[in-house]
Amino acid sequence: MSAAHHHPGYPFSAIVGQPLLKEALLMCAVDPGIGGVLVRGDKGTAKSTAARGLTQVLPAILRKSGCAFNCAPGQPAAACAVCSAQEPPTATLAEVPFVTLPLGATEDRVLGSLDLQLALQGGQRAFQPGLLAAAHRGILYIDEVNLLADHLVDVLLDVAAMGVNAVQREGLSVSHPARFTLIGTMNLEEGDLRPQLLDRFGLMVEVTAPTDKSVRAEVVRRRIAYEADPQAFTSQWQAQQDALRAQVAQAQRLLPGVALDDAMLELISHLCCEFEVASLRADIVMHKTARAIAALQARARVTPDDVRAAALLVLPHRRRRKPFEQSGMDQDKLDDLVDQARQAQGEGQGSAGAPPDAAPDEQEGQEPQEQQEQQEQQEQQEQQNGEGEGAQQTFAIGAAGPARKISVVTPTTSFSTSSASGRRSAVADASRGSALRAVPDVNPDRLAVGATLRSAAVRGALAGEGGERLQVTREDLHRQVRSGRGANLIVFVVDASGSMAAQRRMEAVKGAVLALLTDAYQRRDQLAVIGFRGEQAQLLLAPTRSADLAEQGLRELPTGGRTPLPHALQLAAQLLQQTSQASDELPPLLVILSDGKANVSLPGSQGDAWTQTLEAAANLAAQAIPALVLDTESGYLRLGRAAQLAEALGAPCLTLEQLTGDALALTVRAQLGKR
Repeated sequence: MSAAHHHPGYPFSAIVGQPLLKEALLMCAVDPGIGGVLVRGDKGTAKSTAARGLTQVLPAILRKSGCAFNCAPGQPAAACAVCSAQEPPTATLAEVPFVTLPLGATEDRVLGSLDLQLALQGGQRAFQPGLLAAAHRGILYIDEVNLLADHLVDVLLDVAAMGVNAVQREGLSVSHPARFTLIGTMNLEEGDLRPQLLDRFGLMVEVTAPTDKSVRAEVVRRRIAYEADPQAFTSQWQAQQDALRAQVAQAQRLLPGVALDDAMLELISHLCCEFEVASLRADIVMHKTARAIAALQARARVTPDDVRAAALLVLPHRRRRKPFEQSGMDQDKLDDLVDQARQAQGEGQGSAGAPPDAAPDEQEGQEPQEQQEQQEQQEQQEQQNGEGEGAQQTFAIGAAGPARKISVVTPTTSFSTSSASGRRSAVADASRGSALRAVPDVNPDRLAVGATLRSAAVRGALAGEGGERLQVTREDLHRQVRSGRGANLIVFVVDASGSMAAQRRMEAVKGAVLALLTDAYQRRDQLAVIGFRGEQAQLLLAPTRSADLAEQGLRELPTGGRTPLPHALQLAAQLLQQTSQASDELPPLLVILSDGKANVSLPGSQGDAWTQTLEAAANLAAQAIPALVLDTESGYLRLGRAAQLAEALGAPCLTLEQLTGDALALTVRAQLGKR
């Protein structure tokens, strides 16, 4: 083992509570092929501490000094000059690598790139390994993984699936092994993960802060002791650390011999089917996890209890089929299925994987009950101007249907290229993304290394310059042009006045918004919700990446009162002005759901409400704010106010019936320079 650090990390064994988190991390230590752990929970719940502390209880690995690829003994990477040398250095024991992937890391830093120093010194074309090479045979840790840029997510998915990092850029063609345990931590308040990356994590753990005062006091007591004298605190827990390290090493040796019979395999597949898990990765990971649990407990055979423990770590995050469906499991149902398998195993039937069909889902009866409660709550509403301010009710969200795709096309010069990453608006010259080309630039903010060196080489050859060193001048510099996609700020302005209660239109409106929220969730947009009813509009949700919070605010939005549409548009304009001054300015999209029947003027004003509405719409149009109007008016007699509002905004206008089309695709173009 290497020498102790001057400031040792917090001991893994000293972490108070969080048994499921520690168990999941140890499972991945026993079998790195499980695929890593996603740790979700509130701030200050030892997520990062546990991830960093895991390396202290992992058995040391053999590694050659100076190897930048962490090559396994006898398996040198083709690009590794150290391990491929005729007389490579002797391998020595070293700690398992722990590599942190920063959220702001570039693709070159993650994958690897051309070694600029060697290229400038002698014109040699050599590969400089990146973070993925450093994480081979170790742990790749990502804090706040849900905020990771999409282009890095795509890179991680490719490499994690193949176990090999292939780099082809700047005249290089290099590949090297990159097998690592992925550990990510996140706070759901900042938004969720893309489904592809969520499924890539083998295990998932939800952590919460302890509510027992004695447990919280012990956490503080140990943390204060550690900060006062890290060396002494670590020494105090050294025996527990050594014992845990020995247990992990023994489990790693036992793992190849742990047996999982056909009955347990059938139980695994049966659980995945019963809990409606689509990904076959769940079956594979549960198989590996159950064997790792048995190995860690020094057993040679997997039991139904091992499968149950594995299911609690493998299935919850894979059961979420839609953006707003909550993850989790029915543990009573899980216990029943495992008990059936245990009884069958005890009877020697060998049919553990085919227990009787589970009882019908009790949730099937909930929807009619909810509808009955809504019918009992519904009161007679005025259908014209919604004057009955005293009548108020909250409608459920109607059927959302497929996600509605909205593409926003804006001029690339309108917004900063440093906008937050996303998957909606195309950015022609993005700060992140795929490299398109290189252009000459004497003062580049993103240096195109390959193009710069080629320019210097061609210029030197034409000028007859000799010598071993390549001379680079300012005229040789090139800037890299990248193509990427950015997020949008989508502001939903929702009419919740009394007229929306007529014919239960609010249910359809909420369902339409939910469909748009689904699209926003998939494209990592920021969302804001403004509701208006009564005498004024209200900001229900400030800009956030959490589509779940937006859905919750929409679900709780009551209906009743008059229609202060001018104030809603004014509030939307103020919100967009405030966000435009932020450093991570996002292209906006304004989505208005209303019948346009404004009947409340601006606060402190005696003007006509409809005239003020058109003036506010004209002001937004003058700022070239892309907008979309969804007309919620229904019935045979329609005033067409929403269409007039859309015309003043220079925006498309659709009815809710049109929004429910399966192939809806809207393009909202900002009309800059035309106002």
